[in-house]
Amino acid sequence: MNVMILTSSPNIDGLTAACGNAAKTGAEEAGANVVMVNLNQQRIGNCQACDNGWGSCRNEHQCQIKDDFQNLHASMAKFDAFVVITPVYWGDMSESAKAFTDRLRRCEALKKQNSFIEAKQVISVAAAGGSGNGIISCLTSMERLFTHVRADKFDFIGVTQKNKNYKLNTIREGAKEMVSVLSRKGSKVD
Repeated sequence: MNVMILTSSPNIDGLTAACGNAAKTGAEEAGANVVMVNLNQQRIGNCQACDNGWGSCRNEHQCQIKDDFQNLHASMAKFDAFVVITPVYWGDMSESAKAFTDRLRRCEALKKQNSFIEAKQVISVAAAGGSGNGIISCLTSMERLFTHVRADKFDFIGVTQKNKNYKLNTIREGAKEMVSVLSRKGSKVD
């Protein structure tokens, strides 16, 4: 069982990182092999809406912009499940998460075969370090994303500084349960 955890905060010791570590612990406790990716440490530019809005992403499911997106996107094929964790900025995902997910949506949403995400389990986490405002709109944005790419939405978790102690446990238990459910189903990517 292979799980990819994507975080997207420049703060490597903050709430988003703590959420990623909790997910990693839970997934590993259930026996998963875990790869963590911090999108802020990747060179991923914004979607350019190439060729009147649809470049090679529509038919070839490849982004024309050459950066770290291509390798990260291709590597998703070998994973059974994902945990996507973003800080909440202005009621939405972080800029690094939006850059990655905007391009991911364009490359995956219309893909009819060999999707890297379709029917795979995903946990979405919105980590609001300040007031906690914006969690719902951020999670709604993540829900739309994973609906477009036809992922199997396992859970949506909002975390604030006020509730982080029990929510970190929720994330750990959620990742653990997601892997356990998949293991019982016999999910395996070759």
